[in-house]
Amino acid sequence: MAKYTVITMPGDGIGNQVLPESIRVLKEVGFDAEYIHADIGWECWCNQGNALPDRTIELLTRHKLGLFGAITSKPNKEAQAELKPELRGKGYVYYSPIVTMRQRFNLDICMRPCIAFAGNPLNYIRKRADGGFDEPLVDTTVFRQGTEGMYCGVEWTNPPDNVRSALNTHPKFKAFAGIPGPELAVSLRIITKNAARRIVTAAFEYAKKRGFKGVTICEKPNVVRETSGMMEETAREVARNYPGIALWSTNIDAQLMWLNKNPEDYNVVVSSNLFGDILSDAFAGLVGGLGFAASGNIGDEVAVFEPTHGSAPKYAELNPPIVNPIAMILSAAMMLDHVGEHAKAERIRQAIAEVVREGRVRTYDMKRIPGGGKSISQGAASTIQMADAILEKLAKAVPVGAAR
Repeated sequence: MAKYTVITMPGDGIGNQVLPESIRVLKEVGFDAEYIHADIGWECWCNQGNALPDRTIELLTRHKLGLFGAITSKPNKEAQAELKPELRGKGYVYYSPIVTMRQRFNLDICMRPCIAFAGNPLNYIRKRADGGFDEPLVDTTVFRQGTEGMYCGVEWTNPPDNVRSALNTHPKFKAFAGIPGPELAVSLRIITKNAARRIVTAAFEYAKKRGFKGVTICEKPNVVRETSGMMEETAREVARNYPGIALWSTNIDAQLMWLNKNPEDYNVVVSSNLFGDILSDAFAGLVGGLGFAASGNIGDEVAVFEPTHGSAPKYAELNPPIVNPIAMILSAAMMLDHVGEHAKAERIRQAIAEVVREGRVRTYDMKRIPGGGKSISQGAASTIQMADAILEKLAKAVPVGAAR
């Protein structure tokens, strides 16, 4: 009987191309697991009115560990138009399945490493005054609160009377008092002390483990005073428990400028949900883009690991597939770390590092050419060829602790 059971959720589009490659890599390093497919995504929504079926929730509840590919997500009006005709008008509402998964299982610790591989032609470089350039080591992990903030889902278009009455009690709402209901949309940004404490503590624990000097709390407390204020206040409270680690504070807008000036200064950044989403994509752009951006969604019991890219439907039907599978494979390595298989995870990262440094095999994004049917003929590696190159490195490497 396998030691682990992993629920595999390829989802939509290129999720079906990259997730199988990550399983090939997991098998190569000897990860003792059974893989169970689970349905999720747009087809489930169109045919059932639910992008995250109950049977998938049941599998995750039972087995606690998931690998997720990608989903297609559209605004609710567009989603309604694509429902099967017999389901329309029956009250079904589209919700992002990954957001629902995070909330259903309280996957509140969203961890997003943005770490550069030497030799990647997509890495950030900085020009010097003498005409040369520096390639600073970007080694940043964004800790994004995964269940609250602007993603909590408490929102209305044409708020009901009781909600509108409550809003009217706030003096700042007077500017909107005369707006007709159908022309008014309201989304709440909710932060709780306990969730803020958990994500900040996770960030400090990671900084302590890696030996980093500081943690940056990135919010906007000068404008979003209550919710960002609570994040900042909680960060200061948690920081007192880590006297050897500094707490730095930045505003989200200024941080996006500074990460393009001195990204090597920010090793651990912690933020609320929306700001963390923005920050992680911005930092990912400095280390190769979303083809290198892995993430883990971690709760007390369940954990789901995924690349942060979308389903890229324009590439989904290409044969051979052309998308970069490294983000998905790195997500699988994060899963190994989560279950304590650190040596196997490090073998995968080292194999990726060797392939990138060698530069012999590069997907279209790494070659800086347009994606599409012609990219292979222009010298780009396919999805499978990139995974094959990583597997080749793994096969040649001596596992940690093995006899030489």
